Amino acid sequence: MRIIRKLAVATALLTAISGGAVAQESIKIGDINHYKRMAAFAEPYRKGIELALKEINEAGGVLDKPLEFIFRDDQGKPGEAVKIAEELMTREGAVMLTGTILSNVGLAISSLAAERGYLYLAAEPLADALVWSSGNPYTFRLRTSTFVQAAMLAEQAAKTDAVRYATIAPNYAYGTDAVEAFKTNLKRLKPEVEFVTEQWPALFKIDAGAEVQALEAAKPDAIYNVTFGSDLAKFVREGGTRGLFEGRKVYGLLTGEPEYLEPLGDEAPVGWVVTGYPWYALSEGPGRTFVDAYTAETGESPKNGSLVGYMTAQSVAALIERAGSTETDALLEAFKGLTVETPDGEITYRAIDNQSTMGAFIGTTAVEDGKGVMVDWAYVDPTPYMPSDEEIKAMRPGD
Repeated sequence: MRIIRKLAVATALLTAISGGAVAQESIKIGDINHYKRMAAFAEPYRKGIELALKEINEAGGVLDKPLEFIFRDDQGKPGEAVKIAEELMTREGAVMLTGTILSNVGLAISSLAAERGYLYLAAEPLADALVWSSGNPYTFRLRTSTFVQAAMLAEQAAKTDAVRYATIAPNYAYGTDAVEAFKTNLKRLKPEVEFVTEQWPALFKIDAGAEVQALEAAKPDAIYNVTFGSDLAKFVREGGTRGLFEGRKVYGLLTGEPEYLEPLGDEAPVGWVVTGYPWYALSEGPGRTFVDAYTAETGESPKNGSLVGYMTAQSVAALIERAGSTETDALLEAFKGLTVETPDGEITYRAIDNQSTMGAFIGTTAVEDGKGVMVDWAYVDPTPYMPSDEEIKAMRPGD
């Protein structure tokens, strides 16, 4: 009898311990990104997620469970990203996927999501096809679309006397979308403009000298630049040396993001109209609260990737809480019209195209204390710049 009683007590204890372990089992999210290939953006992005996770879990987690992100590196290769996505969902127990920067990788994961019924929140990929021409019910996007940011820049360009424009953009989905969006919006606002040359360097393989020479030969009044990362640095330095930017207005998509502007130091361009993230000028409100929290946690100033990562984790937590479940069908339903309080204010995931209403900062580049910064900036609501509902329905395949 004593042996039986001891076994009963041991069994009860094991059951209690097991039950407690189950209650604390984390909710796993599979994040795929180019952590080595694009470390300047991806590492701050990861740190932004980790800060949000710390805050979320210290507040009790999600559905009374810790929220956990499993980070995987895809080397910037679409095929590798698809393989990792499958492993995260089937072997690691992830309830959904997030991440990626490069649009071709995001489009590959999006296609898999539609095929397999996986939920995917594209944190950064900016190609418009992601939520429009190649959109599907399982893919959602956080970042402001290429079309919207290009439209904001086109609005500023239309106010000038410039008529002859040149463009330079990386030759892949994001770059081609960005150029087409700028052309479409600028011609609508100012029909007399003409585009005298388009340069398409391979991503991260720019021959800056040749590109600058080709742009100068076309004698444009203004230039629209979509290069970023190391390509941007080479283009800015070569263009500055050869006088390409003198007397010309330049419009730069993403050029104002700290990841790309800060490394230029005192060589940063002056007077470019850009989209970016002027964290250093946020003096109050949730934006300042985030900057202070991130700096205290990491010992570093935030990058745009930091903000995107933080808002990604916030979106995931809000989604699961609203769904009250981690089942894909429940999450899909909860994503429709989901609102999230973020450092940029409240954003909503639109039911019509799964695109969030995260806005964008637009301003002018300057050099202050030997550093490139954005001045005369404003945070702009994306809604007025989006295509109409009828246009989106026509672009988006049947859901």
